[in-house]
Amino acid sequence: MSVDKNSFENNIERLQRIVEQLESGEPALEKGVDLYKEGMALAAACRKQLDKARLTVNKVTPEGIVPFTPADGEEN
Repeated sequence: MSVDKNSFENNIERLQRIVEQLESGEPALEKGVDLYKEGMALAAACRKQLDKARLTVNKVTPEGIVPFTPADGEEN
């Protein structure tokens, strides 16, 4: 599966299914490792998609439109 080409929502949904499978303890070790690798790739793709979206978000201030930056104390 090419994770970067899927939508953020599809990647998150697949990641949730992987987590459920792994938490169930049902997959054999080899299948569990494969699911873990896929999950890590999906998480990285989601992070990349969020970072890209963050770069396009702007906010309106009295001074005009400025790039979005998290407020002090918020996680980046």
